[in-house]
Amino acid sequence: MANAAELIAGRLHQAGVRKAFGIPGGEVLTLIKALDDAAIDFVMVKHENAGGFMAEGCYHASGAPAVLVATIGPGVANAINFIANAQQDRVPVIYLTGKVDDCDAATYTHQVFDHAQLLRPICKASLQVVDGAVEEIIDKAVSIALDEPPGPVHVDVPISVAASEQPERKVPQRAITRNGVASGVEFEQARQWLASAKRPLLIAGVEVLYQQATQAVTDFCDQYAIPIITSYKGKGIVAENHPLCLGGAGLSPKANRVLLPLVQQADVIILAGYDPIEMRSDWRNPWAPGTRVIELAAQPNIHFMHQADVSFLCRIGDSLQALGQARNSEAKSWVDGEVGQCQQALRKAFAAEDYWGPARLIHLAREILPDETIATVDTGAHRILLSQIWQCYSAHSLLQSSALCTMGCALPMSIGYKLQKPDVPVVAFSGDAGLEMVLGDLATLRDNGLPVIIIVFVDSSLALIELKQRAMQFPNVGVDSSGDTDFVSVAKGFDLDASWVNDEDEFRQALTAAISSSRSTLLACRIGRKAYDGKI
Repeated sequence: MANAAELIAGRLHQAGVRKAFGIPGGEVLTLIKALDDAAIDFVMVKHENAGGFMAEGCYHASGAPAVLVATIGPGVANAINFIANAQQDRVPVIYLTGKVDDCDAATYTHQVFDHAQLLRPICKASLQVVDGAVEEIIDKAVSIALDEPPGPVHVDVPISVAASEQPERKVPQRAITRNGVASGVEFEQARQWLASAKRPLLIAGVEVLYQQATQAVTDFCDQYAIPIITSYKGKGIVAENHPLCLGGAGLSPKANRVLLPLVQQADVIILAGYDPIEMRSDWRNPWAPGTRVIELAAQPNIHFMHQADVSFLCRIGDSLQALGQARNSEAKSWVDGEVGQCQQALRKAFAAEDYWGPARLIHLAREILPDETIATVDTGAHRILLSQIWQCYSAHSLLQSSALCTMGCALPMSIGYKLQKPDVPVVAFSGDAGLEMVLGDLATLRDNGLPVIIIVFVDSSLALIELKQRAMQFPNVGVDSSGDTDFVSVAKGFDLDASWVNDEDEFRQALTAAISSSRSTLLACRIGRKAYDGKI
């Protein structure tokens, strides 16, 4: 006989889960023990929101659902930002929460509120474990989380149910199926459009990642010489040193001034798993009138940020292959060299400064760090600049909060990824304000003995908001700090290596040393105020 918590842990292990994150509370102790007994490592964090981003980092490394555990009351509420982010960024999450038994909640109110009512608007589902159907409920949670679109599922686990023994039953796990290959009369029309296109362009996004269609996209671009733009989340779908790759787009007006004119020149645009939730408003229907737009997607277009001439719910990789079959692989496209000119213009727009600054820092980091490095970045002006400069050579190699744009996510994502894949080099790029939000989880880094490199852009300002404030000709209010936080002393207090960086020579020396260190290293890089002016 097994109790409900043990059944939950066993089913999660069968789903590929090997790590769970959270903060223990009395209401989830039975569950935490069961996870540990099932060979799922429970990682104690310092805040549930950061724990969620650690779980997401783990998902990007393993492909198994992220698992976050929270106790009642404030524990549940602390992770709201992460859960909303997971919904928008298509991250499959099982959010396990302790729950006071219904018979107690009728008369006992301390820390008690309706978890489901809070979470249901930002989750794909909110379920409660009940006696006699434990396996079905946890399997349902995993299936819903992984089904398209992936996202968070909340599972409330009442205290007494978690510990209650369950009768032996044999419940088969469900196999998940996807939409099929696009077909039909409209698809034949789309194939003919592509066959005759002179300037075809592909825009790819997050759905390519979770459908595991990256190789299919690369093969399609290679075979038919079609250039590609990705969303930030999709960076690396095609290696960004590929001659057809135009890099990522999303939040940079400077990049848009280069990329959008090329989009306007295209005669056929293929949207492959592209969700514009990551994009600025100038990506609303960005193509010229009369451009033929073919959309291959996992989900119906209900955002109306753009509209396509034909839209297919399908397996994106297989459907791309079918779409191209009518096109001659020897056909020429963009014969006037527009793609190369666009690439050159982007390189010029985001070139390193001829002095120490944020763009030079990013270029140097990409030059020094190994190609296989996994980078995480939190939200701010530095993220926009880095997303345009940092080259990704594989998918899931630059992790960020793309849709919700959450600050403070870089450090926890790096921890989660490194826990899952300890042999892969990991670097976290953080703004100073973002890191201040999650300093407590430097202890999680220390406690797990992980060698992660943390690069902090120190300008003592909310630079992106300060830029907007100045653009609106508003006075400087609430965006600047009175001085630099002593990140080096703070990091050393958590038993990490750390140093201040003030120029290129110091950065080269410190980053090179950090690569070969068995300890985590924090590099606090002073870049000066207003360092992003004219750069993003």
